[in-house]
Amino acid sequence: MPRSNRPRRRPGEQRDEEQDGFDRLLAGWRRVEVRRGVEWNVQPVSAVQAQKSYVCPGCGREIGPGVAHLVAWRADGVMGDAADLAARRHWHTSCWRIA
Repeated sequence: MPRSNRPRRRPGEQRDEEQDGFDRLLAGWRRVEVRRGVEWNVQPVSAVQAQKSYVCPGCGREIGPGVAHLVAWRADGVMGDAADLAARRHWHTSCWRIA
């Protein structure tokens, strides 16, 4: 049998790439979008993760628990990262697309 030059790992141990991918799945697929010249961080929230009710700023209607949606906040840091994160808003996916 030919010899394998791959490093061995213990059962249950994850490689760095696997851990990175796992962290990305837990954090969601955050991305940066530009809307009307402003950069926004956009992160989807799955129906399983949606635990509370929010009001969509696009249509003014409720986003109920168990409804998949998006969270958006400014990415340019004009007011500072903490203030931008505190000002994040939950949007219906369709409302965000047409905004």
